[in-house]
Amino acid sequence: MAGNNIAVFGIYSTRAAIEQAVGRLRTEGFRSTDISVLFLDNCGITGGVLGWLTGIGALAIPGIGSLIAAGPIVAALAGAGALGTAGRLVGALAGLGIPDHEARRYEGRICEGEMLLSVHCDSTEWVRRAREVLDITGAQHIGSAGEKSGDFPNAGKPTSRVRKAGSGDAADENDLYEDLDEPPSR
Repeated sequence: MAGNNIAVFGIYSTRAAIEQAVGRLRTEGFRSTDISVLFLDNCGITGGVLGWLTGIGALAIPGIGSLIAAGPIVAALAGAGALGTAGRLVGALAGLGIPDHEARRYEGRICEGEMLLSVHCDSTEWVRRAREVLDITGAQHIGSAGEKSGDFPNAGKPTSRVRKAGSGDAADENDLYEDLDEPPSR
């Protein structure tokens, strides 16, 4: 499935639930560069587990207000200019590859104070793992969509995974791929 990157999305209603999800994704071997979170500025969750994510920043969207974004979604939204051209969160999310009907649902939920979590996956195995984590940690409206070709490169290329896919072991920064001379390219 190389080249067919997929993003898995879900909505969380509490800080504890989204922090649990990010922690579980981290344990499962997802990188900080794989995980994005988007929420209204009034949620007050910029530290803790979310501090592990890359690129926390604020975005202003006309008609919605100030949002906090963490992870590659920051660069993807700002780099693609989605907010400036669309003027709404729906346009920005659709620009990331989320189907329009899902983007509208996510926008409504975010405006109500809930939080969007997005996980970049490079294979069907990683999609399965991400969906499983989101389901176990209580995400609602779980969906997935193919990432547009320019989205992931705009967000920066992540480092190699720290363990073999499907190993079931907890991720450890000292572990490298066991069966390969060098990490696989992305």
